[in-house]
Amino acid sequence: MAEDSSGSATPGGVHGRISTGVPGLDEVLCGGLTQDRLYLLEGTPGTGKTTLSLQFLLDGAARGERGLYVTLSENKDELCAAAASHGWSLDGIEIYELVNEFGLDPDSEQSILHPSEIELGETVRDVIARVDDLKPARVVFDSLSELRLLAQNPLRYRRQILALKQYFARRSCTVLMLDDRTSEPGDQQLHSIAHGVISLEQAPREFGSERRRLRIVKMRGIKFRGGYHDFALDTGGLTVFPRLVAAEHHATFDPTAASTGSAELDLLLGGGLVPGTNTLLIGPSGVGKTTTALGCMLAALERGESATYFLFDEGLATLLARSAMLNMNLSPHIEAGRLTITQIDPAELAPGEFATHVRHAVEKRRSSPLYSPGFGWRRVLS
Repeated sequence: MAEDSSGSATPGGVHGRISTGVPGLDEVLCGGLTQDRLYLLEGTPGTGKTTLSLQFLLDGAARGERGLYVTLSENKDELCAAAASHGWSLDGIEIYELVNEFGLDPDSEQSILHPSEIELGETVRDVIARVDDLKPARVVFDSLSELRLLAQNPLRYRRQILALKQYFARRSCTVLMLDDRTSEPGDQQLHSIAHGVISLEQAPREFGSERRRLRIVKMRGIKFRGGYHDFALDTGGLTVFPRLVAAEHHATFDPTAASTGSAELDLLLGGGLVPGTNTLLIGPSGVGKTTTALGCMLAALERGESATYFLFDEGLATLLARSAMLNMNLSPHIEAGRLTITQIDPAELAPGEFATHVRHAVEKRRSSPLYSPGFGWRRVLS
């Protein structure tokens, strides 16, 4: 059984699943997209729709699948330049400019689709001919805002989308349709037509970089992880950081208390720190929180365990110099690979990205049976 966007159970379909090519997004989708379906990718300009769609096509190309990018808003040179900024080449992807300089002719200002789903306009017939010749497995249609303007009224626009949906479905194409949310507020026509809807958002903050997040609005016939998921748009493309659900991650461990390195502190704690628990060190500046945390961490390192230290307030050089002055030299453990210190800038990092860093540190450390992870915390990311 599979779960749709409303949470109701539905029989699993016969169609397989395909990867989106975006790190983390397949995990949010619990396996990827159902193939041979039409999906809506929506978001305001600058949220990363084009980048995500290129990753989708490039992933298909890497698997030997043919890809087609149909564009009404950008030309081929602009798309190739955008791909080059990420270090990608679009040589294996067909790019078709649906509207070119001939669209400036006043005589050509008409709907690219007739109201009938059978009588298609000349421009769309060219697209169909290109699809029939290429036989792509993945198609990106960018963007629906231009199609909406050409349609001139909601009824014709809906008929156009339905005609395209039926056409691509008959040719076993998995399609991403991009929309920049220029429709009237509350217009849900595309949501009702598409098999699934992925919404991208970006929000500026008073200080630091903008926060980007996505949400699966709906996905028919499959289970997916709901809610908002932070993502980063950087050189190399989008990376999604799935929302962490602690109940999904379980591990067995020895509950025997481990020494903090201080016999007096162990006595106060009833034997030391118990694995699988959290300990919060609080107090005003200068009382010894960092020194206490470093002492606990060094005790674990000297037992042959590994540790990850996330540093928020101080610089890495300052921490290393201060610890050495206190006769707690961290450099040998860093060189041996037992200690990893990661400096965090909370103004540039989303909470979901930080949680992913913590999760990866724990999982990678647990890949070796000789080590167990420990953490040094300096402050909470807000």
